[in-house]
Amino acid sequence: MKAIIFTKSGPPEVLALREVAKPAPKADEILVKVRAGTVTVGDVKLRSIPKFLQKIFFPLFGFGAKDIWGVEVAGEVEEIGEAVTLFKKGNRVFGTTTAQSTGGNAEYICLPQRSKNQVMGCIPENLSFGEAAALPVGAMTALQLLRKANAGSGKKILIYGASGSVGTYAVQVARHLGAEVCGVCSTANMELVRSLGTQKVIDYTREDFTQSSETYDIIFDAVGKLSRGKWEKVLKKNGVHVSVTSPTKETPEDLEYLIRLVEAGELRPVIDREYPLEQVPEAHRYVETGRKRGNVVIKVG
Repeated sequence: MKAIIFTKSGPPEVLALREVAKPAPKADEILVKVRAGTVTVGDVKLRSIPKFLQKIFFPLFGFGAKDIWGVEVAGEVEEIGEAVTLFKKGNRVFGTTTAQSTGGNAEYICLPQRSKNQVMGCIPENLSFGEAAALPVGAMTALQLLRKANAGSGKKILIYGASGSVGTYAVQVARHLGAEVCGVCSTANMELVRSLGTQKVIDYTREDFTQSSETYDIIFDAVGKLSRGKWEKVLKKNGVHVSVTSPTKETPEDLEYLIRLVEAGELRPVIDREYPLEQVPEAHRYVETGRKRGNVVIKVG
């Protein structure tokens, strides 16, 4: 099978398309014929960490140091291990590869039906493989940070970086929870952010929201770039600041919650660009620009 191999740390060119052995599922694993994956900001950042350091330190925290790239994946179950009870052959499935030493930028992947630090579920009927692959990481991050901030009815929330992966999910989930949402983005992304359900959109290239007299119950930094000196100016007394720099955890319960939102039409992944498997390095290069809207998807097969 074909897969994107992480040969060493460095620029996107260190990710090479190689022919490798097709995996076989263990007793508690499913073999997934991959239809789609993603390239995330996290993938790009991890690419700069030397491979030998990943192999030493990642297992200490329950994470796999990957030879095959891609933390999100969607596809069809081709085979199941003898102990598998949660999935059947032919199921359309999606999830993460966080705890594993292999990733989703490949034609096949074996994943446990249930594992610590990663999630798997069946794809809602109203999502494509590409949309499903783009859902888990960004949406779960947004959901957990909004819960941490106690977002809900009557709360005014400002989402900085509202057009990115976490930001587009945060806008939609916050709206579902009943919050009044203000999104901050660039000129080119204003219509997108407005279409997701914000009450107000601020173009940061033309307006400095930190100089406004308007204040918010919650400041949600969806790109991890706001300094304390900036967000404190517009945060209400006893308000809450949350950022993607805070740790979050993947849980089956949160994935199921997100699936229900998708099925109800309350949540949809935003796809910016799609690349074939052999163009994963180009996808990394695009994500590095910092200009992606929503998610970048890798189409496989």
